[in-house]
Amino acid sequence: MSGTPAQLCLLIFYNATMIPADFIQTLLGRVDIVDVIDQQVHLKKSGANFVACCPFHNEKSPSFTVSQTKQFYHCFGCGAHGTALGFLMEYNGLPFVDAVRQLADGVGLQVPQSEHKDVGAQRHDAVDLSAILTNALNYYRAQLKASPTAIDYLKRRGVSGQIAARFGIGYVPDGWHNLATVFTNYGEKTLVTAGLVIDGDNGKRYDRFRDRIMFPIWNQRNEVIGFGGRVLDKGEPKYLNSPETPVFEKGRELYGLTQAMKAIRASGKVIVVEGYMDVVALAQHGVEYAVATLGTATSATHIQRLSRLSDHIIFCFDGDAAGRRAAWRALEVSLPHLVDGKEVGFLFLPTEHDPDSFIREFGREKFEEALMNAIPLSAYLIQELQIGQDLRKEEGRAALLQTAKPLLKQVSAPLLSVMLRKRFSEIVGISRDELDGLLNIKNPYVKQITAKPGQRESLPSAAIQLAAVILASPGLALQFDLEIAASVDPDMKILAPIVGFLSWSSQCSGRRRDRGGPGQRNRFDAIESYNPSFSLDGTTEFHPTANRTGIPGWIGQNEEGTRKEVHRSALSDSQIDRGP
Repeated sequence: MSGTPAQLCLLIFYNATMIPADFIQTLLGRVDIVDVIDQQVHLKKSGANFVACCPFHNEKSPSFTVSQTKQFYHCFGCGAHGTALGFLMEYNGLPFVDAVRQLADGVGLQVPQSEHKDVGAQRHDAVDLSAILTNALNYYRAQLKASPTAIDYLKRRGVSGQIAARFGIGYVPDGWHNLATVFTNYGEKTLVTAGLVIDGDNGKRYDRFRDRIMFPIWNQRNEVIGFGGRVLDKGEPKYLNSPETPVFEKGRELYGLTQAMKAIRASGKVIVVEGYMDVVALAQHGVEYAVATLGTATSATHIQRLSRLSDHIIFCFDGDAAGRRAAWRALEVSLPHLVDGKEVGFLFLPTEHDPDSFIREFGREKFEEALMNAIPLSAYLIQELQIGQDLRKEEGRAALLQTAKPLLKQVSAPLLSVMLRKRFSEIVGISRDELDGLLNIKNPYVKQITAKPGQRESLPSAAIQLAAVILASPGLALQFDLEIAASVDPDMKILAPIVGFLSWSSQCSGRRRDRGGPGQRNRFDAIESYNPSFSLDGTTEFHPTANRTGIPGWIGQNEEGTRKEVHRSALSDSQIDRGP
């Protein structure tokens, strides 16, 4: 198999989704990227191109450029770039297939049906279910307007008509067959498939939701995929959710994400709560960047989706035992998906409050003040693991370490992993090398060097050792002052391309944060005074590059015109040619 990394990635997508490659090319040729992006971000004409402030990071001066002739976008501030398809995936957080369908719908193209496993038929069924659920929603919303009792309940909860409309809130009256007035063929199987009705004993069919405030759940294509129903006052269950259906998977979806998307990007953070009313109440008081899980524990998919949208995730749970169990589950799920530069925190409210009651009693200012004091994931992990352990005894410290081992091994963020292991080694009273040995973690900063027979063993130069450290932990590039280092050791000049590129790629990975302050500009000014390329084999000059997700590497061409590409992780100390 041959081709560029981008082509290989697309080929994988085609094989996984069974969407023909030629259809993707036809689709991209049919759409105008300016029209696609302008629907989400206001573009202004500037010469041959269009410009705007980048939607992927905070900035005051436009550095986001869209080329109509090349059908490509690029941000000179954070490095974000791609096609119309890539923009929808990145900006809206859409999976590949959904992004393709949204583009195709916009230009009147039908996505070819798969020849495998009747995927096309499944999609057709999904469209039918969404239409059925939309009809049910329209009925619920009309019933809310006709019910003084339901309207009074929402008013007592502080929900305005504007917020109710924004979230599509409705009401279903008490009764066993309300939907029979909506669907002429109440016996249709699709009503059961959609989760709206239940087939009981002896073939008796009845509505799933009765006498409840109804909260519609949308997917990222603004299609209704399910409902959550809440009792008006007392009753059990307090919340009743749609069952799993072909269009609704609880472990994937988040309530309120469609409404919160814009505020999440503007604020740079997202709050995860447990109840629909929590999301609605927070939005009512101006905290619009909250979402809720759908009656299930936080999943890996939730973490991955939210991490694409924000650099700061805060789990806000009740302070009771149930809330703390939910928080610990969220922590465990988060560990394998942590990224350096992104934060996960936990806010525990007083036991007598949930987010709804807290913000109604104390207001937005107090709530956001509490958010600022949320416990970082690292502190929460250490705090919880120490509970019940007597650290004055060797046995207590050993028990702590035994409990922490499987969790520490899951931490995916390299820098955070090092810091956590260092902290735990201090707590249990052993060296970090000893702890790493117990965890079977190799030290990425130490390279074992074996001298040949008769040859004196020597260590790499300070510059080579420092290069290995920076390459293992790219985030350090942002804190490295190359000018000072080079004034002490001229060999440090070889780090210029590495530090410069990794500083830039760190911005790409944290593109929603506003970087580029005076200190960082000074670092780049210093870097530009040195040679911006380097050689790995003495014949090929390599220059920094990155793929669309900001993964760093180098690309070069030798005298014969042979093109080479090297990923950062493939670069070892001994390969660096120090040059002149």
